[in-house]
Amino acid sequence: MFSNAFDAVIPVICVTLAGLVVMLAESFRGKGERMPMGGLAIIGLVGAAASSILLWNRNATSFGVVTADNFSIFVNLVIITVGILTVIISSQTVDRDRIPSGEYYATLLFAIVGMMLMAQATDLLLLFLALETMSIALYVLTGLRRDQVQSTEAAFKYFLLGAFASSFLLYGVAFIYGVTGSTSLDRVGTMIAAQSMSGNPMILLGVGLLLVGFAFKVAAVPFHMWSPDVYEGAPAVVTGFMSTGVKAAAIAAFARVFLTALEPMITDWAPVLWAVAAATMVVGTVVGVAQTSLKRMLAYSSIAHAGYMLLGILAGNDVGKAAILFYLAAYALTNLGAFGIIALLGSKDRANDDLRDYAGLWHSHPALATLMTMFLLSLGGFPPTAGFIGKWYVFSAAVGAGYYGLATIGVLSSVVSVFFYLRIVVMMYMSERDARPVPAPVTGLAMAGLVASLAGVLYLGVLPARVIDWAQASVATIF
Repeated sequence: MFSNAFDAVIPVICVTLAGLVVMLAESFRGKGERMPMGGLAIIGLVGAAASSILLWNRNATSFGVVTADNFSIFVNLVIITVGILTVIISSQTVDRDRIPSGEYYATLLFAIVGMMLMAQATDLLLLFLALETMSIALYVLTGLRRDQVQSTEAAFKYFLLGAFASSFLLYGVAFIYGVTGSTSLDRVGTMIAAQSMSGNPMILLGVGLLLVGFAFKVAAVPFHMWSPDVYEGAPAVVTGFMSTGVKAAAIAAFARVFLTALEPMITDWAPVLWAVAAATMVVGTVVGVAQTSLKRMLAYSSIAHAGYMLLGILAGNDVGKAAILFYLAAYALTNLGAFGIIALLGSKDRANDDLRDYAGLWHSHPALATLMTMFLLSLGGFPPTAGFIGKWYVFSAAVGAGYYGLATIGVLSSVVSVFFYLRIVVMMYMSERDARPVPAPVTGLAMAGLVASLAGVLYLGVLPARVIDWAQASVATIF
């Protein structure tokens, strides 16, 4: 009985224990002594992945507020994969930038704990606590380079705006509890459907506040302004982790709340989400074209991709729900690889994220140029990459639900976005490098992480059927 009660949280416990072990190892480490902090983190993440796989099809529940259904397991595996690849890529950047490894890896693991709980939460209060666990860890990671003003400024902005957005979410939970008398997603959905609360102004206000909170976390327009500054100021490897892990956790929680508890009110929130998704795709694409910093450009790209994912939530059909999961996996592997290359090409004193820094990269680092090309093509939606299948999947879901106009906006914005992705490719292959210093060589371990990301991108682009089947099986029993 004890085992059954804790089954659903075993993956979370694995990551939590790994974080605590890393903290203890850091505290007992002698001055100048090296310890395998990254290895300890990977052991915990692999344990979480193994336990998650063993929970597949079991629909385990712990304490009535944490579930390990197939949907949350799929998302958790994406988050764990992001965590493992981040640790591998960080093996070079942590030492190079003199980041305290124990503090870095422990905070990274605690952020993952919050992300996993967000995907598994079936209660609004637990969802809020999980979001804050994730957010506080990310504030620390953003400002971890205390000697750099830009990093400290980004962390401060993120903290202020994040706290402001969290208050919206908490007030939304309070309004919904006040009307329904519960924070459980199942009971909230039952109460709304049974008592026809669709026109109740209090519940509408609660839904609106929840929408604002989630829109901030996924960087949807008009709540996206924090994203470019934070992405630019944070260490590049942390930016890659944020742009993928946070997106996966927030989109999963967004979908669970709005497609289960608030599904009876879909006629009320769907028009608002339509406008948000359209604006997110357009603004992310148009403003991204004007950027010269690669990190800011990818930040606006991330905003546009959030709009594509919102199409799946808005569609609300089985194809759309499965498309959300597949897109999360495809986007996570692609974006993490791109930011990983930016991190590895940087140095302690210079980020090397300007467009001109990639001029002639093919001549100095041909392997990295090839990898970056594939990641950019995937972000642009070119076959045979995961990005092409992901976009085709979400656009098909939107068309199937009758959102022809929104699907058209998505396709057109995707076409425009190709310009700033190919601009980098042209710079790498067809421009001469100026007098800027050549970046240092990449270690074998970090290169292995990038190659693993590319392998995942190509696998999802060439042989997507199995993962699509897993995505469909993940949503079949809960929505």
